[in-house]
Amino acid sequence: MDLLYRSTRGANEPVTASRAILQGLAKDGGLFVPDRIPQLTFGPELMTGYTYQEIAYQVMKLFLTDYTEEELRSCIDKAYDEKFDTVQIAPLVKVGDAYHLELFHGATIAFKDMALSILPHLMVTAQKKNHLDREIVILTATSGDTGKAALAGFADVAGTRIIVFYPKNGVSKIQQLQMVTQKGANTAVVGIHGNFDDAQTGVKKLFGDRDLAAKMEVAGFCFSSANSINIGRLVPQVVYYVYAYTRLLAQGVLKNGEPMNVVVPTGNFGNILAAFYARQMGIPIAKLICASNENKVLFDFFSTGTYDRNRKFILTSSPSMDILISSNLERLIYQIAGCDPDKCAALMQSLSESGKYSITPAMKAKLEPFYGNYASEQETADRIARVYREEGYVMDTHTAVASAVYEKYRNETKDETVTVVASTASPYKFLTSVLDAVGALTPDIADDEFAKVDRLYEVSGVAVPKAVEELRNAEILHKRECDPEDMKDTVLEILGLK
Repeated sequence: MDLLYRSTRGANEPVTASRAILQGLAKDGGLFVPDRIPQLTFGPELMTGYTYQEIAYQVMKLFLTDYTEEELRSCIDKAYDEKFDTVQIAPLVKVGDAYHLELFHGATIAFKDMALSILPHLMVTAQKKNHLDREIVILTATSGDTGKAALAGFADVAGTRIIVFYPKNGVSKIQQLQMVTQKGANTAVVGIHGNFDDAQTGVKKLFGDRDLAAKMEVAGFCFSSANSINIGRLVPQVVYYVYAYTRLLAQGVLKNGEPMNVVVPTGNFGNILAAFYARQMGIPIAKLICASNENKVLFDFFSTGTYDRNRKFILTSSPSMDILISSNLERLIYQIAGCDPDKCAALMQSLSESGKYSITPAMKAKLEPFYGNYASEQETADRIARVYREEGYVMDTHTAVASAVYEKYRNETKDETVTVVASTASPYKFLTSVLDAVGALTPDIADDEFAKVDRLYEVSGVAVPKAVEELRNAEILHKRECDPEDMKDTVLEILGLK
């Protein structure tokens, strides 16, 4: 039976997977969710010899039921190829007392590659399946990593354009360079004078702007999203948690049926939600450990049952997590509300109007699989330094937040369950913070980004990723900036409609 997708706010009829991927966001402003979470048809013990691509097919076919086997396998093969610097795609590496699932071996050295390598292929296939003759305009807000991964995925893909908004002073130097040097006749990058939440809120407003939609339709365009609000981003992320469990079985670390914990550095909540979906599919995940930085809105939510974005926005060394509106949390809220779209819509309305909402005690009880905590800036730096000193392993700031929170969890609970840490970015993306943490940032290289690259290579012994090496002499191609209130005019200008 086909799996269909409904809006978390319920105003629309259910749609197929391909239609949900094309739309990105439901017309009522809600997010698409599957009408049920499918169960794995192959037990993980039967997949221990499978490649990443084979496991991707076994997982994704259950969610994307209107794609044929040929279509889906083609998308997977095009996505997970030599763009990744290892045939494993996502190696599982033991670091101290945990296993790091390295999700940064793709073209842009961040975990977003895991989904954004396949999303363009899923979308172009969906375009053909649904006989859509309009050009798809991918409209995306980024806190650093999604932007580059989406740009790389969609660059020069026929029938698409992509516009990325990022906070001008809210990403690392390498992240910014990766975006503003992106080639592709169909790409546009815009720096927002504001933070990520300003960019994300602006993008959501554009999706709901009927006047803009009418102008786009006349001109032969339609919007879609590459943010994690798109179900085509979320489904591929489920794959690597299934893969991680099969690797632990293959290595003899776990016996089939024994649980693992998962720690995820979390901003927009998509990555940990994917782990929650893997758990519901039958992967024995005991605890979902949600790690926040000093923008600890999710930690406070799990502690109190109240989500409150009314607080100071803090720029941290882990900028991809500098988020106060965790969009994907809406999908979890929908589920713990008993899949009641009216309840979910009311809570989201409260968030929009007052900046906060509170869930009921019955809903909070359903959050039992989750544990939330946060790491301060000092704790994050200390964790990078300690793991480097004790293990010789250099991790980026986001992974360090997860590692620090995992240590807090173990100290609190004495839980010795085998644990996988989602390692979400290469340390080469956050050079200044990483080098400073390990005591290798000296005044002579403070203002030279590529001297820092060379220093990190000396310190870590990890080869400089191609994605970074290519930036040394790359030309700046995107110089647009705008205020959040000017995003609509900017989009119209880019599309030649103004």
